[in-house]
Amino acid sequence: MSDGKRVVRELVRAHGQTFAEEAGIPLRNTPQPLYRLLVLAHLLSARIRGSIAVDTARALYDAGLRDPRRMADASWQERVDALGRGGYRRYDERTATQLGDTAALLTDRWGGDLRRLRKEADGDVPELRRLLREFPGMGPAGADIFLREAQRVWPEVAPYLDGKALSGAERLGLTKDPDRLTALAGNTEPAVLAAALVRASLDKEVAEDSLRRAA
Repeated sequence: MSDGKRVVRELVRAHGQTFAEEAGIPLRNTPQPLYRLLVLAHLLSARIRGSIAVDTARALYDAGLRDPRRMADASWQERVDALGRGGYRRYDERTATQLGDTAALLTDRWGGDLRRLRKEADGDVPELRRLLREFPGMGPAGADIFLREAQRVWPEVAPYLDGKALSGAERLGLTKDPDRLTALAGNTEPAVLAAALVRASLDKEVAEDSLRRAA
């Protein structure tokens, strides 16, 4: 087994949980899980600790704001309060507005179903990314986060290894070529590989732990 394969194996073994899994989202190609992933991607894209974003995604779900209709129907203050319970206080007021506007746009344009947005993109990943960025507050980072995770149920997106994932590969001394990385990962799902690489990018200790295990 090559050194690169050992590093990837140890990285995925210890740190291969997707962010959707961490947030308690049973990801399927159905409207509610996809919407919850969209909200999670929005929260993770801010300059805030990932653990807070994950906790906040759970808090929104626990508050009943688990689909676009409920999110849009909730008052702005209800959204602010739920964000606060998750610890998302620095951006709570702006994010509360953006989540309401996003839910309204998703409902009005795509009937509350992100699969319709996917269909509009017709297999074109750059177009899919562009459409995702039409949601208020969903910049390039948010679109990348969504697609990294959604490739698990939208196979036309895979392998989706964005700049954040590739920076994790660089920290591990691995190739930054997506095709070669997926080859090193063998049967590992691209979404799992991407999440593990992102964790290495975000946390130096994750990278050091994986390299130590692989030595």
